[in-house]
Formats: sequence, C-alpha cells, structure tokens
Amino acid sequence: MSVRTDSIVGIFHMDNTTTSKRTREFLARAERDGGVVPCDDLPKAFIVTTEYGFRKVHLTALNTLTLEKRLK
Repeated sequence: MSVRTDSIVGIFHMDNTTTSKRTREFLARAERDGGVVPCDDLPKAFIVTTEYGFRKVHLTALNTLTLEKRLK
C-alpha cells in the first residue's frame, strides 16, 4: 500500500513506542474506531496519516529505516 507523503503525520517503531501507556491507548482507540489498516505479517512500525480530516494508522512489516529510505 502507498500513502501520500504530505498525509504522513509520523512514522513510529512498534517496539520502542508501544512501551508507552499513551501510545497503547492511542492504538487501541484507533482500532476501536476502525482507523487501523492492518498488515499480513507481524508489524514492526506504524504510520499515522491524516487525509481529508480522517486519521488512519497503517501497520507495516517494514522497519522505520526502510520506510525512511523509501521516503527519500
């Protein structure tokens, strides 16, 4: 899946960020609201996007360094 670069709010490493209670609550709320786009494999990162006023959380099996390289 591809997303528009200007819609990306942030790219986050799953292991580093999910230790935070607030991040876990954010992800749980996004899932409850139907705003999570799942991936087929174990997610290594998630990308938060906003398009047309809607926030989505895209789970991805790619790590943050790979995503950063693809952005360039």
